[in-house]
Amino acid sequence: MEFYKVVASGNDFVVIDNRGKIIKRGKDFAVKVCDRKFGVGADGLILVEDSKICDFKMRMFNPDGSEAEMCGNGLRCLIRFLREKGISRKRKFLIEAKAGIYECEINGENVKVWMKVIGKPNLYIEIPLNRKKLKGHYIDSGVPHTVIFTKDVGKVNIEKIGPLIRYHEIFKPRGTNVDFVEVLDKGRIKIRTYERGVEKETLSCGTGVVAGAVISFLLKKVNSPVKVITASGDTLKVGISDDLKKIYLEGKTFISFWGEYPYK
Repeated sequence: MEFYKVVASGNDFVVIDNRGKIIKRGKDFAVKVCDRKFGVGADGLILVEDSKICDFKMRMFNPDGSEAEMCGNGLRCLIRFLREKGISRKRKFLIEAKAGIYECEINGENVKVWMKVIGKPNLYIEIPLNRKKLKGHYIDSGVPHTVIFTKDVGKVNIEKIGPLIRYHEIFKPRGTNVDFVEVLDKGRIKIRTYERGVEKETLSCGTGVVAGAVISFLLKKVNSPVKVITASGDTLKVGISDDLKKIYLEGKTFISFWGEYPYK
């Protein structure tokens, strides 16, 4: 089975054309193929499938086998895959995901995705943690995120604090991704994300970048558009309208390599 390894600001995915329904159980396959020791290794598995209502359908599975409602960087990688594989030469796409329908656009190295905020963000949440209370801000940018501001993201012990918030009882049953944000100025923020389903920090998270940017915008810490510096060092751009009805995520994507996987 042919696969492509596609990367968006350090967030890497195994992308496969599954329009022929070769892969029946994405959950089981994701656990195997995403393993960095015994598989290809990736932050997630993206399956391209046919859609009755859009150009294509995206199914995204985390390394633990859970299926995500949406993945911003994964969607940008899917668009890169469609172009590089020659499946479509279109510049603009409508893609179906579990969280809804997404408009996408490719322009050279850059891929732009028009994102959504689902429901109303919940600001100034108090999170009881080890006899202390952290102040966080909850938002669903396709998947659940909790944004916490800090003076220096580089000093955050994310592998220790991340799981405590990700599995905290106030976010059950869905759990939450956890984003630590440092505001640099009115046009830039830095972010680190502990990802649900990956269960560790990733070099970038598209929905996390959007979550961090939108919360920063709502709290008037930044203006739109805002540049977001990810843990990989790459910078993504997020544009936000005042009513949150028009939000885009934009940045570079590329093919790392491709090969054959012995699928049975």
